[in-house]
Amino acid sequence: MSPTVPSLFRRAALPTALLLPAALLTGCSLVDSGASCDGSGAARKDLAAQKVLSSPPTGATDPANYRGAGVSTGCDDDSAGPAWLHAGRVYAFPGTRQAVMDHYTRTAAAQGWHTGPAPRAGAACWTRTDDGRYLVLDVDFQLDAWSPVPDPGKGIGYEVTVGSNADGSEAGAHCTD
Repeated sequence: MSPTVPSLFRRAALPTALLLPAALLTGCSLVDSGASCDGSGAARKDLAAQKVLSSPPTGATDPANYRGAGVSTGCDDDSAGPAWLHAGRVYAFPGTRQAVMDHYTRTAAAQGWHTGPAPRAGAACWTRTDDGRYLVLDVDFQLDAWSPVPDPGKGIGYEVTVGSNADGSEAGAHCTD
């Protein structure tokens, strides 16, 4: 007696149900090569060593609640495309936002960074290539989402960050206004 169509369907359904997720996961990993944070430690260390991160304006210090924090690094791989590597540092500064912007405009230019779009309220951006890796430098004053929010004392708080795609490519790694 030959199997009926419904029994053939049931026999094929279990192997398909077991193999389909594995095939999809394998396909995704082939398509998203470079999208992972795996193995990004050396590149994050290189980002953290960027001189601009430790070149604050005179008088800048660690915020009162971030003493000794220094440069921190991270990797975000929760979106399509390559993972985003970043290294940053938060500072407290007794002067104005304009003084910070003027300082980083001079410092970035002296270190080979190219200006991005005109600075917008709360942030500015520069780009450059280092050892074939496309880098983005941001200075940002919007720290309200931090936990805890940095305590700049009687001054202002800001963050300076250098980021890069995990694969070093320029694709999607630009200053935005």
